[in-house]
Amino acid sequence: MHLTQPHDAPPVAQIDFNQFLAVDIRIGTVVAAEPYPEARKPAYKLSIDFGPGIGLKRSSAQITKHYTLEGLVGRQVAAVVNFPPRQIGKFMSEVLTLGFPDEAGEVVLFAPDQKVPNGARLF
Repeated sequence: MHLTQPHDAPPVAQIDFNQFLAVDIRIGTVVAAEPYPEARKPAYKLSIDFGPGIGLKRSSAQITKHYTLEGLVGRQVAAVVNFPPRQIGKFMSEVLTLGFPDEAGEVVLFAPDQKVPNGARLF
């Protein structure tokens, strides 16, 4: 899913803190990255290790402009792990890998600036 929004867009409606807590954002390490030539928009298929509590999950990510397959393996990424799986073409995406749009609307991954344990939850 690619939700490009203007950089100067106003904030969305306020939510209750418990609504925020319902979104489970975790850190995982990319253990495999593959091309996804069948995707409508250029994308990669990622296998991400979220540690023993969540395990290995797969994600389709439109991150081909700033990242190479080789450069993704070993990289930590943030993802929403409690959305239902979503069919992306012939691929079942189990988590939503998070990023921000750059000036051109291309995805820049969201990740910690220091290594943290796989499965660590955003708070």
